[in-house]
Amino acid sequence: MDPNQALVVFQNKNIRRQWYKNKWFFSVIDTIEALTNSSNPRNYWSMLKKRESEHEIELSTLCVQLKLPSSDGKSYETDCASTEALFRIIQSVPSRNAESFKLWLAKVGYERIEEIHDPELAQKRMKELYKQKGYSDDWIEKRVRGIAVRDELTDEWKKRGVQEEKEFAILTAEISKATFGMTPSEYKSFKALNNPKENLRDHMNDLELIFTMLGEASTTKITRGKNAQGFVENKDAAGKGGKIAGDARRKLEIESGEHVISGENYLSKPEKRKRLAKK
Repeated sequence: MDPNQALVVFQNKNIRRQWYKNKWFFSVIDTIEALTNSSNPRNYWSMLKKRESEHEIELSTLCVQLKLPSSDGKSYETDCASTEALFRIIQSVPSRNAESFKLWLAKVGYERIEEIHDPELAQKRMKELYKQKGYSDDWIEKRVRGIAVRDELTDEWKKRGVQEEKEFAILTAEISKATFGMTPSEYKSFKALNNPKENLRDHMNDLELIFTMLGEASTTKITRGKNAQGFVENKDAAGKGGKIAGDARRKLEIESGEHVISGENYLSKPEKRKRLAKK
């Protein structure tokens, strides 16, 4: 799932969520923090479950454990609740934000149902979100196209026996290193992106997005052509696909006399970010 759909915002508070069994499941800890502004929402949730259990109400039975990304960049088993279950949990949380949160929750849950019946709605909402952040229409079109190219590649990996999460990350790093000379984590450091939740591609310029797409589209083409199976063969295809994009990038830089790779973020003013040595 695209990270932009897996994270939603309520009154400047990030709420992690995951699409599971045809429903949105929301992080209970994030919900508690949004409702209470608690400095320790994990402890608040623990005390809430204990208090309600004394009244023979087991809130934990309303939850499922799903892996969600944490601030350290890793994913951990986290208490998550569906829209319906979260409504019940909210009833046990004394908060002035409860009613507005319920309205917000109903809206974001319903939007996903709409998007299943009409996938174009998801793209429209995504474009509108990027536009509100200040991105240009041209950049948005490239970003949306890049997401489609990425989805096509990961679908191929799934069909060919590549395990999600860890192996996906390794193959992605292989493409990035061959394309830009850096893995995604190194690229984020290069751009001084210190927040693990920040999406590297949201901070790329137009050409960086284009060469990212070229590397992934080339990998998809090679993967299909060679009928790559399993992790090892797909890693070889990833390296070759990335090399095609990397060679094209270097040729463009030679002919134009300018670097494609930039230490700046797309929306940042040059004076706000220190220039790093270009690769």
